[in-house]
Amino acid sequence: MSGGQQIGRAGFLRLVGLGIAAVGVGSARPVRAAAAPRTLPAYSGNFSSAIELAELDLATGELTSTGRVPGVDSPAFLTRNADGTRMYAVNDTEDGRVTALSVEPDGGLVVLGSQSAAASMPTHLVVHPGGEHLVVANYGSGSTAVYPILADGSLGPQTDLVQYEGSGPVPGRQEGPHAHMVAPTPDGRHLLVPDLGADRIHVHALDTSTGKLEPVADTALAPGAGPRHLVFHPEAPFLYVANELDSTVTVCAFDADRPEVVPGQVVPTVPPGAPDNFPAEIVISPDGRFVYVSNRGHDSIARFAVESGGERLRLLDAVPCGGSWPRHIAMTPDSRWMLASNQYANTVTTFRVDPGTGALTPTGQPFSTPSPVCLLLGTTR
Repeated sequence: MSGGQQIGRAGFLRLVGLGIAAVGVGSARPVRAAAAPRTLPAYSGNFSSAIELAELDLATGELTSTGRVPGVDSPAFLTRNADGTRMYAVNDTEDGRVTALSVEPDGGLVVLGSQSAAASMPTHLVVHPGGEHLVVANYGSGSTAVYPILADGSLGPQTDLVQYEGSGPVPGRQEGPHAHMVAPTPDGRHLLVPDLGADRIHVHALDTSTGKLEPVADTALAPGAGPRHLVFHPEAPFLYVANELDSTVTVCAFDADRPEVVPGQVVPTVPPGAPDNFPAEIVISPDGRFVYVSNRGHDSIARFAVESGGERLRLLDAVPCGGSWPRHIAMTPDSRWMLASNQYANTVTTFRVDPGTGALTPTGQPFSTPSPVCLLLGTTR
């Protein structure tokens, strides 16, 4: 499918290039040092028919609407390439598709086209570290697909579709496989796919010459855990898996050379006595000191201290999310702000992050937007 029509509002990024003038020693000309940007673009994927556009004030944490990109059906998860010039969205429907968009210098978005998922309910996607392929997890069908990224950023026809097998003990949720995420390893050599339906983590390598996925390893987690999303420690050889169905996080050792995922500590994401709860997103602070998990049901964001060199987590608190059903959370690159998308409340909450303790403090009024389920923070260019 082809696109090419300019959509979105000009000036969406509006990055401020103020500098501090200084005169270098022995120089006849002033040298302008670029100041930190004052705003950051924010994209909200949702269960409607548009990508919502906003701008985050990095001084106050306030979100301001800057427009919307219509005609993108159920863009439930968004990702971008390394330099932020391209965006990709799943169309999370029964006859799902994957859409490519260009992020224009003036902040507008151009739809480049879409490709069929050849599967049901694509739910997560990532640009392979090599930059030439998009890898998509299909929740409904329990499969993972690969698409080549063409020179203009659009997608070529699917080059591979790996179908998983297996089930779990939770009725209605684990009748079959449900791939829920694709996570590249820090060294870029492998891809990990948490399978909520089969209680497994599949490990693949991607042959970039053919666009084919190669099975490398397969790790079982506790029956009924429902692994949904995971995050790697930035330095230590560990990863952390948010389990949707038993409301826990599993700490796993990870040997990148074998590669091998070895489950270890399992810790609840809510305090004792909490209501039924279904964790969704998991993030880690850039310094690796704190892990955060969004809790749907308890409607909170759990904060964990990372201890024992990354091998253990300790639940510190679970702060109210400021809405209902926080499906996704995202942290700014400077670690000063966290955003939570409250799917059922139709709002996004901003939290100030304490640089020493990692504690979250809600700031300002929740930002109104329809059915937010994914937050993507843009790049400063």
